[in-house]
Amino acid sequence: MAEQGIDTTTVNINQPSVQISAYLAKPKTSGSFPGVVVLQEIFGVNTHIREVTERIAALGYVAIAPELFQRIAPGFETGYTPQDIEIGRNYAMQTKASELLGDIQAAIDYLKSLPNVKQDGFGCIGFCFGGHVAYLAATLPDIKAAASFYGAGITTRTFGGGDPTVTRTPEIKGTLYAFFGMEDASIPSSQVTEIEAELEKYKIPHRVFRYDGAEHGFFCDHRGSYNPKAAADAWEQVKQLFGQLSN
Repeated sequence: MAEQGIDTTTVNINQPSVQISAYLAKPKTSGSFPGVVVLQEIFGVNTHIREVTERIAALGYVAIAPELFQRIAPGFETGYTPQDIEIGRNYAMQTKASELLGDIQAAIDYLKSLPNVKQDGFGCIGFCFGGHVAYLAATLPDIKAAASFYGAGITTRTFGGGDPTVTRTPEIKGTLYAFFGMEDASIPSSQVTEIEAELEKYKIPHRVFRYDGAEHGFFCDHRGSYNPKAAADAWEQVKQLFGQLSN
C-alpha cells in the first residue's frame, strides 16, 4: 500500500472492570482499511509505540495501541534506563493472559465498530513484552497475521502462571512472523529453535527471522541497541505479512 496522511487520537475502550486507553492512528483518506493492534514493550505506549502505530496507519491500516498496563499503572510510559526496565518488568509480571486477551479482543471489537475498518481479519504486532503477547494474541480467531518481535519467555513462562505460552501454538489461527536478534541476551538461540519447531510441528503458517549481530530491541530507534539494517529488513517483512489482510 502507498503511504498516506494520517489522523491520530486517544480513545477509550470499555471493559467490564476497567476503561482501557488506546492510541489510534488511521488514514485521512476515505475507504475501508484492515485493522492492526500494536502491542507495547514494558515501557508502555510511549513515543516509540506511537510512532510504530503511525507508521502502520501511513501504509493504509487503522492501527490501535491499547495500554496493556491500564489495570496496574494507568498512563504509564517511560524511557529505557535500568530503573525504567526494572519498573516495566515488574508491571509486566503482574499481567494475566486472560486479561491481555480480553483487552486485545476489546481493541479489535472497537476497530470493528469504526465505519472505515474491514471486518474480516486483523493483524497484530508486538515488541519485547508485546512480542510475547503477540504470540499469545495470535490464538484469537480474529487475528489473521501476527508479528512477534523479540518476545522473551515464550518457551519458559506465561502471564499469570500455567504452562508456557509456546504450548498454545496449536491454537494459532493465522500466519505468524517472529523476529529475533542473535545477540539478544534475553532469548537464547535454543529458544528460537524451539519456537520454530513448534510452529512447524503444528503446521502454523510462519516465518522465523534471525538477525546476526542484532540485540534485544533492535527495531527501536530510541534505544542504543537499534540496528538499522535488521530493522529495515524486518519492516519490509511486516509489510509483506500485513499485505495478507487486504486479500
